[in-house]
Amino acid sequence: MPAYALAHLHDPQVNEDILIYLERIQATLEPFGGRFVVHGPAVTVLEGEWPGSLVILEFPDREQAQGWYESRAYQEILPLRTRHIGGSAIIFDGVPPGFQPGQKAAALRAQAAG
Repeated sequence: MPAYALAHLHDPQVNEDILIYLERIQATLEPFGGRFVVHGPAVTVLEGEWPGSLVILEFPDREQAQGWYESRAYQEILPLRTRHIGGSAIIFDGVPPGFQPGQKAAALRAQAAG
């Protein structure tokens, strides 16, 4: 099942460190099968507030996503971003093939009924 790394970045500031980070990050993803799915698009806010920028990376599974984040290659360049851009980063699993939200609702109802 694919896994994703999501970063919600606040107040991005473009400077030399950020440019170096952008130039080097792809090489850190490749050994883990990672790829960019979303990188800083313009968004249409439908509910609430959305300050900042969004980045989503896809990996073959959670183990590969975690391995990438903890890798020496990525940890070496991470401070280039974190010194200049605040935000949050998470890793999460995608849904399996054939996922049906109605089935999830039924399971939750059954669980609540105890």
